[in-house]
Amino acid sequence: MKCRPRRTIPATLTALVLLAACVLIAIVAIQLIIGRSPLISFRSVTDTLHSAHWSDTTTLIAGGTFALLGLLLLLSALLPGKPTVLPLAGDMDAGITRRSLRETLQNTAANVDGVSRAKLKLGRRSIVARIRTHRTNTAGLTDAVRAALDRRLDEVTLLTRPVMKIQLRATRNAS
Repeated sequence: MKCRPRRTIPATLTALVLLAACVLIAIVAIQLIIGRSPLISFRSVTDTLHSAHWSDTTTLIAGGTFALLGLLLLLSALLPGKPTVLPLAGDMDAGITRRSLRETLQNTAANVDGVSRAKLKLGRRSIVARIRTHRTNTAGLTDAVRAALDRRLDEVTLLTRPVMKIQLRATRNAS
């Protein structure tokens, strides 16, 4: 079970652009049917396009922009994103969402004695824990946080265990 993210942003932007074009064409068609002057004249559009040359700067820029936009949309559709649900070990088809895993690990790290604040970043294959403490003596704190996170990961039993990095920052220095 590896649920992939939905491509909502590219799909929404593409849908909005297509909707705007369809609405504009519908408005012009309705204006022509009822006998009014259209918002955009087809004659002026065709004359402008007919007078444009492939070697013109504006044509090249517009073509390059549309080609780049199409390539970006194609890449966003084909390349896999980060999975939204991480598979759990075992015979069952079960998983945990990235958000739930991050929150439970963040709470576990924050509950370690001496930790004043914990932030976790969950990557594809790694976990980066940024820990802050008000202690002046930070010896053993990273090991305690690592042990607590390891215990929690043992309880969760992910199918593939991520590599863990812990960054400790003391807000007060020993003088």
